[in-house]
Amino acid sequence: MSTCFGYIRVSTAKQGTHGVSLIEQKAAIERYAGHTGITITEWFEERETAAKRGRPVFSRMLGLLRSKKASGVVIHKIDRSARNLKDWADLGELIDAGVQVHFAADSLDLASRGGRLSADIQAVVAADYIRNLREEAKKGIYGRLKQGFYPLPAPVGYLDQGAAKVKEPDPSSASLIRRAFELYATGNYSLRTLVPVLHDLGLRTRRGGQLSINALATILDNPFYCGVIRMQRSGQTFNGLHAPIVPAALFQRVQDVLHGKAVGKARKHDWRYRRSIHCGLCERTLSGERQKGRVYYRCHTRDCPTKGIREAAVEDALRALYATVELSPVEVAEVRACFNHQRADATRARDEARKGVMLRISETKARMTRLTDALIDGVLDRAAHDERREGLLIEIARLEAQLEGDSDEESRHLEEMFELASSLVSSHDSASDEQKRRLVEITTSNFSLSGKNLVITLSEPFLSLSKRHAVQLGGPQRDAGRTTEMCHVTKPIPSLAKEVCGADKTNKRLTQ
Repeated sequence: MSTCFGYIRVSTAKQGTHGVSLIEQKAAIERYAGHTGITITEWFEERETAAKRGRPVFSRMLGLLRSKKASGVVIHKIDRSARNLKDWADLGELIDAGVQVHFAADSLDLASRGGRLSADIQAVVAADYIRNLREEAKKGIYGRLKQGFYPLPAPVGYLDQGAAKVKEPDPSSASLIRRAFELYATGNYSLRTLVPVLHDLGLRTRRGGQLSINALATILDNPFYCGVIRMQRSGQTFNGLHAPIVPAALFQRVQDVLHGKAVGKARKHDWRYRRSIHCGLCERTLSGERQKGRVYYRCHTRDCPTKGIREAAVEDALRALYATVELSPVEVAEVRACFNHQRADATRARDEARKGVMLRISETKARMTRLTDALIDGVLDRAAHDERREGLLIEIARLEAQLEGDSDEESRHLEEMFELASSLVSSHDSASDEQKRRLVEITTSNFSLSGKNLVITLSEPFLSLSKRHAVQLGGPQRDAGRTTEMCHVTKPIPSLAKEVCGADKTNKRLTQ
């Protein structure tokens, strides 16, 4: 009576836990062993596909057979032993060396030429079955990707909704993912320093642990969060149907920081008007410093007459200037009435802008078509094609986000400017240091110190608002040149509103 090993296998761990295949294979091998007088000395049970090499249990069993620890092995079927030709070749070498290989479900005499040929054919068929199955799976995955579905598990920040369904943002972590992008885009954090910050904010892995540095880098480099699907192995990119968590522009800023194109600079002190006040003589930026408990802004250029000014004096000058801008409630009401008459023109302008954005989207899609033609014609290699395609997809996502943006953005921008003008002093007094720097950036076009004179020039529309109570009067005289006389005559509010509506509309929004 010969002694043999028994080998049983299923493709996945789930099949081994919940299925009956292992039990049926073992029962069939025991029946075959009873009929042929074989004693099973040891069982080898594996839960892994036979399509690839490197199965640890199968390799260990082959090593024991080469060491003559048993006279042979009994396997349920040929496709249970090997679905790749390399493993089948290893079994063939053992057969040639005199090791007995039995298949409980197949009546094959491997010692004969005909039986060996029949087994070889079945092994080739099993290998071809796996190749076909792999190709069909790839076709299915590629079809889902072209439709905009992500066929893999949802990344952190999204939830799976089932097969052939769009991933949905996770209400508990989507906002934290966006916050991670916003913080890293500032350039003030490295991956190592940002990980504990995000942990304190509440961002966790799916198992509830802290993100690793590699996991955070993967998140920040994944265009899935801005609406683009990128397959990691092939590098191919597709338009996704899922809702983006971060805007395309923010994702691109993060890429610049992540790849060293926009390196942030560490700050030791965060002065209130940091990088806001310039020297009117040498055009250098005044540096903040603290002396005797007070903050000063000084020019450190050698031999420059400009020395410095106290922060309190800057505050008083800004407050006094802002007081000349503030609108009364009556003026605000009149200006809003004027804006209502301007909305028809604004609507036409928005329609023209939308047409321009749609034209740019069409042009970008046409570029993608030409890019595909270049790949087919062999002008571009696959790596260059995929890199350029990803950039075009991100550009399309950014343009489509503009189309989906606030249609009244320009009108709201003008209203924000007037809302700000109606309470400019109180807004300045209650603002944080960062908000005050932002306020100076919005409301001034020149903020400099020349010698001991602080010069602050308001930008439009705030400059016009500050001069609304004064008009210049004067006329040519026979014996004298034209003179300018300032008379306190209030300019009509509707006229002022028309000027403001026609003023520079490129000012940055306060809410940005």
